[in-house]
Amino acid sequence: MSFLPRVLGLALLGLAASSALAQSSSDAHHSRRLGGVERPTHVQLGPRPFFLVDDMVDSPLKRELQQCARRGEFTSRDFSIGHRGAAMQFPEHTVESYTAAARMGAGVVECDVTFTKDKELVCRHAQNDLHTTTNILVTPLAAKCTQPFVPAVLDADGKVVTPAKAECRASDITLAEFKTLRGKMDAFNPAARTPEQYLGGTANWRTDLYAGPTSGTLVTHAESIELFKKLGVKMTPELKSASVTMPFEGFTQQAYAQKMIDEYKKARVNPRNVFAQSFNIDDILYWVNNEAAFGKQAVYLDDANTVADLPDYNTLVGYKTKGINIWAPPIFALLAADNGKIVPSQAAKDAKAAGLGLITWSFERSGILADGNNGSYYQTFDSAVKTEGDMLNALHVLAKEVGVMGVFSDWPATTTFYANCMGLR
Repeated sequence: MSFLPRVLGLALLGLAASSALAQSSSDAHHSRRLGGVERPTHVQLGPRPFFLVDDMVDSPLKRELQQCARRGEFTSRDFSIGHRGAAMQFPEHTVESYTAAARMGAGVVECDVTFTKDKELVCRHAQNDLHTTTNILVTPLAAKCTQPFVPAVLDADGKVVTPAKAECRASDITLAEFKTLRGKMDAFNPAARTPEQYLGGTANWRTDLYAGPTSGTLVTHAESIELFKKLGVKMTPELKSASVTMPFEGFTQQAYAQKMIDEYKKARVNPRNVFAQSFNIDDILYWVNNEAAFGKQAVYLDDANTVADLPDYNTLVGYKTKGINIWAPPIFALLAADNGKIVPSQAAKDAKAAGLGLITWSFERSGILADGNNGSYYQTFDSAVKTEGDMLNALHVLAKEVGVMGVFSDWPATTTFYANCMGLR
């Protein structure tokens, strides 16, 4: 696409320029090769990881992290996975979000993969999220949405009786039309009376500062591959469930799964640098059985909502027997609380006993923690979370006691900092 050389050039220029602020000109362009990927040796973490360390209760871990913080030089780590890029503050699955994640030292960055009306692969968290993640409702393409905007019904006091609604799918529009849109923070205003109002609703612990009219650059899956190669990061594409009935105009689920892998092969990406993901076990098994080089490190995502939904030991062993090597449940699945301490869960112990590698999600996605009621990700160990700094205690248990390979984070600087301090790859 014609925009890509310009965008890549700007992204890389910004990466190099900002890195130069933190180092002398003599070493500004040093890089290291890891797993066949050339990546910058210096990354920028900003103040947040150090704020979290300062907020920890005194402990040996806090003192170790404080000592590490004084070193002041950090490098990219595969343990740190950019979840949708750096989605805490940047519009997800955009050039700007991906570039921010690389700047923060994410060694692996995620493109969630779905498809357009003309069956082209693009980066979106869901096929039917354009109404909350882009500006489509205030463009002429709004007329093509599966569910055009319907304003909220409010009572005499302005309270919502019926929330505003809309549903716009990537499969409603062509690739050319998709590329005219701009990304925004994933949010909506349920009290909206106009499409413009509907585009609001960003959580108060996030920001719209990086969602202006000249940013939020959307990308195809193939473009994300080229961008990630230039940024020097490994790649973890997630094949998303379709909102349309499959096959879609002859496009089968297997063809969809194969097309995603084919785009890496066409770009000559080493399979070692790709961690294909899906919540659909049939997708994982398709790759295991048909694309062995990619399938051996395919990531089976678990969509459990509660502990009761998690697989037992025998089921986990069954995954391994079928050729699945990496299981990726949400954070709560791998942690528990015991007398005020964060400890590994039974599911974590079972998975390791079954011989599975572990990845988990999603860190830095729950806003303020010290006020309690931290939602699904913390449900099994929330009672042990008292300060914002306790995030680092949770990360330490995941890394050192559970033994996860990597952690998806909406703000990869935090996981990059921790991985550097603990000598994790």
